[in-house]
Amino acid sequence: MRSAAFARKRRGMTDSSNFDIIVLGAGAAGMMCAARAGQRGARVLLVDHNERPGRKILISGGGRCNFTNLHTAPDRFISANPHFAKSALSRYTPQDFLALVDRYGIAWHEKTLGQLFCDGSAVQIVDMLMAECDAGCVTRAFGRSVESVRHEGGQFALTVGGRRASAAKLVIASGGLSIPKLGATGLAYELARQFMLKVVEPRPALVPLTLGGDEVLFRDLSGVSSEVVAAAGKARFREAALFTHRGLSGPAILQASSYWRNGEAVTVDFLPDDDHELFVAEKRARPKVHFATALRGMLPERLAGTLASRLALEGELANLPDKRLRGAAQRLKHWAFTPNGSEGFAKAEVTVGGIATAGLSSKTMEAKTVPGLYAIGEAVDVTGWLGGYNFQWAWASGVAAGEAAST
Repeated sequence: MRSAAFARKRRGMTDSSNFDIIVLGAGAAGMMCAARAGQRGARVLLVDHNERPGRKILISGGGRCNFTNLHTAPDRFISANPHFAKSALSRYTPQDFLALVDRYGIAWHEKTLGQLFCDGSAVQIVDMLMAECDAGCVTRAFGRSVESVRHEGGQFALTVGGRRASAAKLVIASGGLSIPKLGATGLAYELARQFMLKVVEPRPALVPLTLGGDEVLFRDLSGVSSEVVAAAGKARFREAALFTHRGLSGPAILQASSYWRNGEAVTVDFLPDDDHELFVAEKRARPKVHFATALRGMLPERLAGTLASRLALEGELANLPDKRLRGAAQRLKHWAFTPNGSEGFAKAEVTVGGIATAGLSSKTMEAKTVPGLYAIGEAVDVTGWLGGYNFQWAWASGVAAGEAAST
């Protein structure tokens, strides 16, 4: 491994520089790729138009970075090719990243559902990744935009912030369109189209959904949360749902949003631990209890009141036919909301879609028709569930490309 002193000398980009690999994007995937390639002996340039690397890492997990998930598996990722992620994920696992975290002495804890967070700050993860880049003598070009990219004579020639750089290998790690205030751009898709790679239409994912029309009254429940099962298509998630001043959010809804398409319904089971006989059983046990009162014993009071009003069931349970009580339970367990949209890329944690996996090698992340061109992380049509899965894809795809490009 090169000396730390040499690493410090090579951090700045000169007016015209030749490299083995240029990595576009100093996010999770880009930093991991650059570090791995640099430590294997490649001369690497890491480019980002932001002045600081890892901006999405810094805000993730409430500032503590949900850096991986112990339950990572290919079926927890969305892609036009559900098998594509298997190779990279199997070769760089959550335990591999955890070993790196432990080596740097970063304290961590498991929250729920296999989600791992820093005890301290997400800054520790960014600092760790940059230390890994320094160990690989990676040259940095931060705060500089990519102005042009050409491919000729087996070399990629770039103009970056008015300076020229070239390399035989180019890695697209510039992410998707989510959270533009942090600098997200469509650069990955522009480059993909420039090199004749197909792009699966990008759309917001892990994003709050908005309600309108007759459902606008649910906005009055802003701040109310309840554990539910939310479903979109065939995907079902049991976690908390949160009503907001614009519609629906919370982990269960964010998860379902990745599978939701405009015009479709999201189905919510407000009583996931009960069956369709629950009100009939309650009627037998407490016949004089009013329906609304019974429901308030099962759900947050404001939510119960709104749902009872929509169901239009009034009076004591004893006076309500079993058929109507079963119908109410059926509705509460399959309550269909039809969102009129989402809060868009501004609030989306990630992007579904991206550079089509059909044009990439699942082992190396290299473009099949453009030797030396790679795509990794959120730029690719692979999107994980909420809870650290997207970071694990960033680490795994970054390692896959870093090792392949430096071979």
